[in-house]
Amino acid sequence: MQAKPPLSGIRILDAATFLAAPYAASLFSEYGAEVIKVEQPTGDHMREIGPFRGDVSLWWKVIARNRQSVTLDLNTEEGRDVFKQLASKCDVVIMNYRPDALKKWGLEFKDLVRCRSDIIFYHLTAFGAGPYARRPGFARVAEAFAGLTNRTGFPGEPPVQSGYAMLGDGIAGIYGAFAVMLALRQRDLTGEPQMIDLGLYEPLLSMIEDQIITYDETGSRLERLGNASPRWAPHGLFQTRDGLFAIIACSTEKLWRQLRGVMGDASLARYDDDNHARVADRASLEGQVSKWTQSHDLRDLLEICGSAGLAIGPIYSPAEIVSDPHIIARESIITVDEPETGKPIRMASPAGRFSGFKGSVRHVGPLLGEHNDAVLGGLLNFSREQIEALRLKGVISPSTAKATSSSESRRTEEDV
Repeated sequence: MQAKPPLSGIRILDAATFLAAPYAASLFSEYGAEVIKVEQPTGDHMREIGPFRGDVSLWWKVIARNRQSVTLDLNTEEGRDVFKQLASKCDVVIMNYRPDALKKWGLEFKDLVRCRSDIIFYHLTAFGAGPYARRPGFARVAEAFAGLTNRTGFPGEPPVQSGYAMLGDGIAGIYGAFAVMLALRQRDLTGEPQMIDLGLYEPLLSMIEDQIITYDETGSRLERLGNASPRWAPHGLFQTRDGLFAIIACSTEKLWRQLRGVMGDASLARYDDDNHARVADRASLEGQVSKWTQSHDLRDLLEICGSAGLAIGPIYSPAEIVSDPHIIARESIITVDEPETGKPIRMASPAGRFSGFKGSVRHVGPLLGEHNDAVLGGLLNFSREQIEALRLKGVISPSTAKATSSSESRRTEEDV
């Protein structure tokens, strides 16, 4: 029998939109936490983003996994009152509305503490509290603000955005989950409520550890190097005979010597024990490595270098990811039933493997308001008449309604 998931008993009220803040709730849900998703009655923005199967967003089905959907119009007093009642039953509240909206609604940290004295409030905004608190922003803005975009691209050319438009969201989501774990631990120690104020750019800025010390010490802006590394050589993308590409990373002296050994070029021994020389002579050295890789097809190159213990890998698209034997063996991609369309969907499984427990995707993202009756009736003990009254007033949506409003009608000034 599988052990009880480690986050069992934790209940999260996820009232955030888009990707970064909700991703933290997704990670919690995979390890046993109960997540109640609060959407405006018109639905979360991400319900409108493809790919679609008919009129059903499959992306929504992935990012809203393991959740219960409750709809509440937070622009109404009754909606906010129900939200506070839900907050009183939850360990964690996650929001990413702008500060002015939370103040107007009476849903700031000080208000939520009145609902539950030891509540944890995770508030993610583009910049966090400070001079830019009212500025909106998304992942691309955060990546640029944190210095990542400045370093992406090729020398002498304009900066290039990262290949995944939501990279900053994902990193912030992972850090957000870590921050909530810290807050839960602190609450366990002190019994006190915790406020988490996180700027979307901050986890990226923290992760790019070399840029500030390098600038302070050398004045370098660490601008674009394309596929090269500023710290090690050879290190980057190399084309093969069949027109494909491999990543080769010689980040240690041992890896360099292994590469030199399989290349069989004795003249390269002059670079031994001198990474600085390898970096200084990067263009010439990596040109020689490129000439060698272009004498092999990718499959053969992977075998040769892999057998020698080199750090090498192919450049995968989704087509290669889903068919790779290692990914299949580790079940890194899973298939989950999708009842709305009657056809299963594939998605990435929870990352990592643990000896005493296992992450799980129990179900895909819910229908809009699918759990209104179950949550309001079961958790808050609302009567059927009370729930129906909220429904008639438009405070909540029908339990199985699909969002049909345009994205423009859903977007409000309070969004991140």
